[in-house]
Amino acid sequence: MDKRRLGRSSIMVPPLCLGGNVFGWTADEATSLKLLDALVEAGLNFIDTADVYSRWVPGHSGGESETIIGKWMKARGNRDQVIIATKVGSEMGPNQKGLSKAYIRSAVEASLRRLQTDHIDLYQSHRDDADTPQAETLGVYADLINEGKVRAIGASNFTAARMKEALDTSARMGLPRYESLQPLYNLYDRSEFEGELEQLCRDNEIGVIPYYGLASGFLTGKYRSEADFGKSARGRNMGKYLNPRGEKILAALDQVALHHNATPAQVALAWLIARPSITAPIASATRLEQLRDLVAATRLRLDPADIEKLDKAGAEA
Repeated sequence: MDKRRLGRSSIMVPPLCLGGNVFGWTADEATSLKLLDALVEAGLNFIDTADVYSRWVPGHSGGESETIIGKWMKARGNRDQVIIATKVGSEMGPNQKGLSKAYIRSAVEASLRRLQTDHIDLYQSHRDDADTPQAETLGVYADLINEGKVRAIGASNFTAARMKEALDTSARMGLPRYESLQPLYNLYDRSEFEGELEQLCRDNEIGVIPYYGLASGFLTGKYRSEADFGKSARGRNMGKYLNPRGEKILAALDQVALHHNATPAQVALAWLIARPSITAPIASATRLEQLRDLVAATRLRLDPADIEKLDKAGAEA
């Protein structure tokens, strides 16, 4: 499996990252463990999660995904063979959110306990915190790196302006910089990343690991009418994609998939993997056959005509 450097860090990752948001939610613990085993067997080892996963589920308090990953690593004894990315900053309870020094100090210890490890490979600011100076956040990250608890840091859901401010602060104060960015980006959702943010990442060699690589499942092709919305827990959100532009994208995915004897999901991820600014798209799986689709995407090579066809279909008016 070809590896790509994550930003300017020493971390080398495969061209696809498994999203852990489903662990303990739409994939129960037993299924999650099977998915993680199959991931490693396929030669992939990059896993993304967050402390808040899956607090939105009734009866959950957050940390469910990290806990499952921790149990898996402990049982398999494979911590040194996998790259674990997690996040901090989303609300975990009353007065438990943000990127202040005190909160990050508390949150990182909780994540380490759940993950049953002494270090996190990529620790990410889950969302921007305008109430905390970036120097304070980057300063506590510097301490965690010096202590060996974190290898590299990343940002998620940052605008170009705030990402540039963070990079400038790191350079000015001699603090660690964000080596990665996790934006919303896929063949349908393009406006947030393409343009200023993408150029900033390319100019500064920032690794990009976009989430919702399959647009919550829309780009798999399984939601082609309102009657399909009941196929999964995410189906109720498909209405925003099922429109003339979305249908045009699905048609192009179908054509390219037929040409390569592949699936729409494989093509959608291969399009992301082929983009020069992208390091490794994030996609989730709740069944082994879905995981096989993700693995196959890393081996699919699209030709320039395929990419042009998909670009045109997904172009925003």
